[in-house]
Amino acid sequence: MRQQMYRLLLVVLAAMGFLSACTKANSSADIVAAQLVKDKQLINKYLTDKGITASEVDSVGFPTGIYYKVDSAGIGNTLYTSSTTVTVSFTGWLMTTNATQGAAVASSDQAGQSTQFHPSFVLGSVIRGWQLGIPQVGAGGAVTLYLPSKYAYGPFDQPALGIPANSVMIFHIIVYNVTN
Repeated sequence: MRQQMYRLLLVVLAAMGFLSACTKANSSADIVAAQLVKDKQLINKYLTDKGITASEVDSVGFPTGIYYKVDSAGIGNTLYTSSTTVTVSFTGWLMTTNATQGAAVASSDQAGQSTQFHPSFVLGSVIRGWQLGIPQVGAGGAVTLYLPSKYAYGPFDQPALGIPANSVMIFHIIVYNVTN
């Protein structure tokens, strides 16, 4: 009797193992990669439709899908590290699914107020798209970034900003100061 129970248990475990091997689950990396393909298509359509010439950020030989347009180069060769502090002004917009620029969702300027205060951030603590995009200009420069969701806020809603999950973002950033 005991031997039959062991055989039955072995058969049940083997069946469960076989059935679990038959299901195909997408890994997180697969999901992120598929979203990046969609985001890059949306960004390319936007740039083409608007006639914008932008370059793609290359990260150690790996194309990121982040596109940037240098609006003003700034001063000299600025050294950026993850501990660099940048003082900036910025405005961020959602890129909509029909490849248009939506309403501004983030800005360093207070609504309706002209201010001379500009926030400072440690580069290693901001979204990945800024970490790779801001170094494209020096101090005093301005850059427009077109960020796939992977390099913005990813698959996470940002309810305080009104940004849904997997949102492609556009940021216009002016770099006022760089401190190492």
